[in-house]
Amino acid sequence: MMKNFLFAAALLSLALASGCAKGGSGPCVSGCATIIVDDTSNGIADVSEAPISAPAAPSQVTFTASPKNTTLSAVNWTITGASCSSSSTDSANPCGYFTSGSTSTTITYQAPTTVPSSPAFTVTATSQSDTSLSGTLDMTVVNITTAVTPASPNVGVGLSQQFTAIAIPDNANQSFGTWSCTVTPKGQSSTPCHNPLTACPNVANNACFVYTPVSGEECGNNCVQISAPPAASPSECTNTPADCATAQPVVVANRVSGNYAFQFSGYDNNGNQVLVAGSFTVASSGSISGVEDELTSSGPQTSIQITGGAYTPTSSNNAGTLTLTTGAYPNAYRVVLDGAGDMQMIESDNHGIGSGIAEPVSGNNKFNTSAQTFVFGFTGVDSSTPPNRVGYGGLMPIDGNGNVTSGLIDINDNGSTTNICSSPCSVGGTYSYNASTNEGNLTLTLGSVTQHFDFFVANGSANNNSLTLYAISTDTVDATHPAVLGTMAMQNPKLTYNNAAFSGTSVSALTGAGGNVSLTLGSTDGTSSGTGGTGNFTGQFDQNNAGTILSVSAFPSATQTTNPYTYVATNNKGRYIFYMLGNPSASTAVPPIPFVLYASAKNGGFLLDQNSSAVMTGTMTPQTAPKQNGGFFVPATMTGTYAVATNSNSLSTSSSCSVMGSCAVTMNLLLTSPGGGVFDVTGTENPGDQSVNLTYDMNTTGVGAFSPISPAKTPNYVFYATTGTDFYVIEVDSTIPSPILFMAQ
Repeated sequence: MMKNFLFAAALLSLALASGCAKGGSGPCVSGCATIIVDDTSNGIADVSEAPISAPAAPSQVTFTASPKNTTLSAVNWTITGASCSSSSTDSANPCGYFTSGSTSTTITYQAPTTVPSSPAFTVTATSQSDTSLSGTLDMTVVNITTAVTPASPNVGVGLSQQFTAIAIPDNANQSFGTWSCTVTPKGQSSTPCHNPLTACPNVANNACFVYTPVSGEECGNNCVQISAPPAASPSECTNTPADCATAQPVVVANRVSGNYAFQFSGYDNNGNQVLVAGSFTVASSGSISGVEDELTSSGPQTSIQITGGAYTPTSSNNAGTLTLTTGAYPNAYRVVLDGAGDMQMIESDNHGIGSGIAEPVSGNNKFNTSAQTFVFGFTGVDSSTPPNRVGYGGLMPIDGNGNVTSGLIDINDNGSTTNICSSPCSVGGTYSYNASTNEGNLTLTLGSVTQHFDFFVANGSANNNSLTLYAISTDTVDATHPAVLGTMAMQNPKLTYNNAAFSGTSVSALTGAGGNVSLTLGSTDGTSSGTGGTGNFTGQFDQNNAGTILSVSAFPSATQTTNPYTYVATNNKGRYIFYMLGNPSASTAVPPIPFVLYASAKNGGFLLDQNSSAVMTGTMTPQTAPKQNGGFFVPATMTGTYAVATNSNSLSTSSSCSVMGSCAVTMNLLLTSPGGGVFDVTGTENPGDQSVNLTYDMNTTGVGAFSPISPAKTPNYVFYATTGTDFYVIEVDSTIPSPILFMAQ
């Protein structure tokens, strides 16, 4: 990774007016006089376009103060911050300085050549005629970084993998020199890769190249290196390797191999729910064997043998088809792979629609070796005609000796929380696990009802508190035994699950009956650390309820002086109540819905709508901003190759497939920047292998939008980031339903 110094303005408060016009009746309430401070570089200015080894040539930025509901002729400009010197025109000011003492509404700013010890500062414009009237812009200084993404993916022999060079922040020089690819087997000299790198079509500035390895380049970790030098210094990779952006792919004989656990949820061609969970092994020869459980309209089938199948890649390293020979359906899937090897999958056998995930199973899984607590979220249908949606959320402690004790569960069956047991009800039971087949059995007593499940260990280990299981119910479906499928996650045992454990930012992805989906970016304040009070929950959300779009830029609204969006820990063991969604901006505000959350870690867990017939279920995931960008998001962090697929869907028809409505889809996307603050999205969408042609933008909170270029009738999406490379996505076109999509680099 190459580092350089640059100046970045985090537009955390684009226009914060600290002064208002005042009258005899007191402080201004509406139509206030304000000053808006903006800059010419969208908040970002390079300190130096040259590589780090070259002399710095700091750039300049013009700031502008604009009046609103007032007039403005002359202002005083100041720069304030912990590391700033007293004079805003002092060239030695560590925060940068104004090149003159101008009092006009525009002023030129000179960026610093190094990052100060306290990089945050504020630019303020104050009216000379009314010193109570001012506007501010919050700024921060960060290091410029360049990198090649993905950094170290597995690449199959003969398959093509795109690599993209990026520079962060957005307006850094996005041009690169001629890339190189070398192979260095252990104890041998470096040689050029057999196949030369080829430029990605329609991507300018040498920002993207394709690598296609050949047999013989599978020489272990770090032996293949792909380097992208800065355009200003093409020899940088040779002269100063540390300043060169690089990637180190791992070449493998087969992109898909080893042990996997998977789950799938969808509908057959008659609109009946289909649920599947299982595990399979892909041998070095490519042969597949394993076992799965199915829940269909015919009832449960357990221990179905997977007697064969194949993974067939396309020319891309990140897409292919997967078949699992079972004698039942679904048995064929289109899949896309992210850099970690996770396969997002959609059914492609013409017997129904649906989606799922298959994850590589690591060799160090630790289950049933010690006392552990799992939380879970399950979704499915009951035995009604037609079936109603059902959701489970719960907590399950195991003792390491086959017993489940002192658990809790909440159930919502079409809006009722008492059909099976009165939520929350106690949970006990037993379990067993066969490591050789990666299959476990679970018997749970929920109040007076006993239910049975099979589970498969998916990923993680007890050592890092991320052990994940896929579980499926195995009872014949009746009034007290719905058909459900879902995920169980080991709870981090180091936290005390009070209100203080939820202090930070998260993204919640929710799906409800009839195509009701939503994404929420929320912040919790960690207040009321005990269980007797509530904490505040604030943020924004987008919702697509079967084609009815609601976008709320801020909850609570300004008129909700008592915040109805709250959360509270109910028992300090991981059960919370969150108030989410609703419509705070309606003329008569629609109150938020209570959700129960069973927490697996700080700011994360499984969500269940407590009482509505929508039965919204999903996950809350902690949001982690990219550290190299000062803790906030910028569009350049998204640059690279992404696998995208349907994550969750509650519609059983495919009538809207042509416009990406209820249809399950997979996509391979390439996100690039040609420079100048423009960000392009190209790629392929399946079914139909349709071309994708979009642009994107993202704000500092990690929320953004994909917008179509052409043709006019293509989808508009919003996305919410959990990290710099993982995003949830929904479509926001009126009258068009949407699934939740997940995209990962």
